[in-house]
Amino acid sequence: MSAFFGELYLRSTRPFLDAKVTAAEIDYLAARFGALSVPGPLLDFGCGHGRHLEVGARLGRPMIGLDRDPLSLSEATRAAPVARGDFFAAPFRPGAFAGVWAWYNSIFTFEDAQISALFAQLARLVRPGGMLILHTLPREKIAADPASDYAGDLPDGSRLTEQVRFNPGNGRDEGRRTLTLPDGRVMAADYFIRYYFLHELEAMLELVGFRTIFVHGGLDASPLSGTSADLILGAQRG
Repeated sequence: MSAFFGELYLRSTRPFLDAKVTAAEIDYLAARFGALSVPGPLLDFGCGHGRHLEVGARLGRPMIGLDRDPLSLSEATRAAPVARGDFFAAPFRPGAFAGVWAWYNSIFTFEDAQISALFAQLARLVRPGGMLILHTLPREKIAADPASDYAGDLPDGSRLTEQVRFNPGNGRDEGRRTLTLPDGRVMAADYFIRYYFLHELEAMLELVGFRTIFVHGGLDASPLSGTSADLILGAQRG
């Protein structure tokens, strides 16, 4: 999905990233990693343009962001050091990080076998006793509202259209996004996001040496339900 991530994703997603929500996400991450007793740096795995990279400075911990997209990283580097690299062969030594997070489905845009490989990669990066936080959406919530369409104008004058359908057979939202810029240039790409049930995520993480320590249904740390806004899972590396 290289055509999706990059300029198309950045231009079409950023207008919907409310500053108050970003601040609340930073507060949430800072609270969880602030309670972590294991010393060492933090990694934002799939950092995009760096919305959450100030967490490290707030906690007085070294911080780095990892992503594949050079355009996003050119912005993220203003907030913290960043690295461009392959998610499946992250350019860091084993146990390099006390804490890692992957927010907003960063690792769920791959085939199932690849996602399992990414979990193993995350286990390689987190030192014993360290913490991993994953953010996605409850599959039950997605399945209950399986179709989504959008057509509207963005603040820069671009026109965005998107059609998304949930496929219960493979657990994926499958979509097509088209962005028409004010100069007439058109960017379009297909994409998918894989959604798992909680028990599936926990089992996959257990296989690579993580133990679930909390599950939240929102930034307010509320319990998870099928109608929760989020599925946020915290796991400790054994």
